Amino acid sequence: MRQPSLDYLMTKVDSKYTLVLAAAKRARTLMEDPEFEANAHGAKPVSIALEEIANGRFHFELTNEGIK
Repeated sequence: MRQPSLDYLMTKVDSKYTLVLAAAKRARTLMEDPEFEANAHGAKPVSIALEEIANGRFHFELTNEGIK
């Protein structure tokens, strides 16, 4: 699995800070999922989260309280 380029990811978010928050939140939810096994997917949760953001499969909303 290839990681998407930073240039492409920046077209999906408004700043690098937002990208880091969204990827971290998604990676945490992946790790908390009892059915998720990192070895079965062949990639780490952060790599999967970045790919989901690049492909538009993970939607997030930036609010004053944080990402929802």
